[in-house]
Amino acid sequence: MSREAPGAGRLDLRVHGLDCAEEVAVLRRTVGPVVGGEEHLAFDVLRGKMTVLPTAPETSLEEVRQAVAGTGMGAETWRDSHREPGFWRQRGRTLSVIGSGLLLLAGFVLHSLLAGGVALALAGEGVTAAHAVPAVARLLYLAAMLAGGWFLLPKAWHAARSLRPDMNLLMVVAVTGAVGIGEWLEGATVAFLFGLSHVLEDWSVARARRAVEALLDLSPETARVRDGDGEEEVPVAEVAPGTLFVVKPGEKIPLDGEVVSGESHVNQAPITGESVPAPKAPGDEVFAATVNGSGALEVRSTRGAQDTTLARIIRLVEEAQARRSPSERWVDRFARFYTPAVLILAALVFLVPPLLAGGDWEAWFYRALVLLVIACPCALVISTPVSVVASLAAASRAGVLIKGGAFVEAPARLRAIAFDKTGTLTEGRFRVVELVPLDGHGEEDLLARAAALEARSEHPLARAIVERAETLGISYTPASGFQSVEGRGATGEVDGVPSWVGSHRYLEERGQETPEVHERLEAISGAGRTVVVVGTEEHVCGLLGVADAVRPEAAEVVSRLHRLGIEHLAMLTGDNEATARAVAASTGIGDARAELLPADKVNAVEALRERFGAVAMVGDGINDAPALAASSLGIAMGAAGSDAAIETADIALMTDDLRRLPWLVEHSRRTLRTIRVNIGFSLGVKAVVFALALAGLATLWLALAADMGASLLVIGNGLRLLRHGSLP
Repeated sequence: MSREAPGAGRLDLRVHGLDCAEEVAVLRRTVGPVVGGEEHLAFDVLRGKMTVLPTAPETSLEEVRQAVAGTGMGAETWRDSHREPGFWRQRGRTLSVIGSGLLLLAGFVLHSLLAGGVALALAGEGVTAAHAVPAVARLLYLAAMLAGGWFLLPKAWHAARSLRPDMNLLMVVAVTGAVGIGEWLEGATVAFLFGLSHVLEDWSVARARRAVEALLDLSPETARVRDGDGEEEVPVAEVAPGTLFVVKPGEKIPLDGEVVSGESHVNQAPITGESVPAPKAPGDEVFAATVNGSGALEVRSTRGAQDTTLARIIRLVEEAQARRSPSERWVDRFARFYTPAVLILAALVFLVPPLLAGGDWEAWFYRALVLLVIACPCALVISTPVSVVASLAAASRAGVLIKGGAFVEAPARLRAIAFDKTGTLTEGRFRVVELVPLDGHGEEDLLARAAALEARSEHPLARAIVERAETLGISYTPASGFQSVEGRGATGEVDGVPSWVGSHRYLEERGQETPEVHERLEAISGAGRTVVVVGTEEHVCGLLGVADAVRPEAAEVVSRLHRLGIEHLAMLTGDNEATARAVAASTGIGDARAELLPADKVNAVEALRERFGAVAMVGDGINDAPALAASSLGIAMGAAGSDAAIETADIALMTDDLRRLPWLVEHSRRTLRTIRVNIGFSLGVKAVVFALALAGLATLWLALAADMGASLLVIGNGLRLLRHGSLP
């Protein structure tokens, strides 16, 4: 296939006239066979976008365009659509509706002025006042109908030709039927209101569209590239990885990169949702579209413009809408049978009362037309995708990347959540959490001696000890004669005194363990901490308890999840039993399973699914990939900048903030509640007007006004989800 749009192996098209989920169904049926099947198509209704996926067999762009044109819609490549649209394409529908309204008003005025005389002249011939419409008024009404329905006529013709009735055909039938029984004013009013409803609907939906497209405008178009001793503004698309660029205070960072020089604070909210700017220094990672603070930074780009974290998020948000939620799939199935059922019902309403009960044919035909108008399923089918897209956009702003509508509703249905320990419930790095000086040494002396011995080691425990000493401002001189004892510890001279640092095993090998030291060691180990022993040739100077610190918010998050009704929380870790028990106790998790291999974690998740049904697994997205895949919903922690984490999970928390997990559950429930309210309201309005129509109390224009009002209300209700794009 000719791929003329950005993105390898896919064709993106803007479809003019793609306003509603009904048009999606039409395009799937018509374009699907051209590209090898409906499964090769994806749609973004809010942006009027159709994508032919890379899985499609070879097909020409012109064939796809012709297929779209056959439905009464038009298509152009997404790249071409960014050119300034013509005046008629941009304003045509609005002008057509305005023209329809003016013609309707003119026809009504003439009808009112002339109808009295015409009615008297025709009274002797038995013609009722309803049919006494002057010829001039009829022409104006007819022109109003054509103007109001100008943009729906091609779609209605396609629906009739393919014998697949849709709302456009229903409206044409209703307007034509009104004219057939002499209700010229009502027919013109219905055409005008239907056109107006589309204009208002487009305006309302554009708000959700702008919320998603706002992501595209976050990143600057140029980067200030360091060129020798000078600087040059270069389009970001032309900046290769490894290029140095400068970011001045207050500017947006144009590309992902690593800070080479300078210090500042960067607002990373567009990517991670963090409300507090993050400090940045040489060696730290920065992301495109984030905002630099008060310091100048020199950055080396690590990714091209098409591969930045922001670009991946945008692609995933766009593609997410192809993965429809359960509610969307239900609405689609319902709508598939709904329109034919309404046509049959309208036919029965028209035929049965006159045939069986001697009812007035014209009166019951009118009621059948009212049923056709209120049957327009647009309010129903548009309510769910608007809510889903608004939910996706709000979650993205909060630093939660949901990989599709299919996963928007999943957190609302969770009954159990399994957590990985390291990097999820804990911070994923060691800290000195306990100091036990012995034999007359103080805490400061013990820490200084340990740091001196560990200063030249790259072991994670060594780095934790040195970091704690530097944090407390304790001065030390690296040990001389440093020697590493493989797998057990290290030796060296500290201030001229031969000293050593090592594990419990190394202490035993040296034969320096006393009952008191052993008792202290067991107490620290029993609390789930790794013990580092410091000593000299004569005695043990003290013990350091080192642990992977539990996240400060972990206990609060566990408590909130319990309050939200999550029945069971479990921790799955490959760590030892004592450490697992300690972390579980400090977080409030009752089910802690330790010393698990990756396969054991998968078995544990599957057992939870058998017991509870809907189970989420929360991990780092890389090491826990099998368990994430085995769960009902895989959630990756701290995915910003990590390709693997973003690709592995169904939902990615872009920063290491566990508080986003209960927020996600609440947001999903809020979304599901909104969808259900919208569906219930849409069907309720139709049921009421159905009843009024059968009782002869509803008019054509009232039915359409009710449907239009329902459409606008459900769109507005769905867009309220955009307000929840931040943590409480």
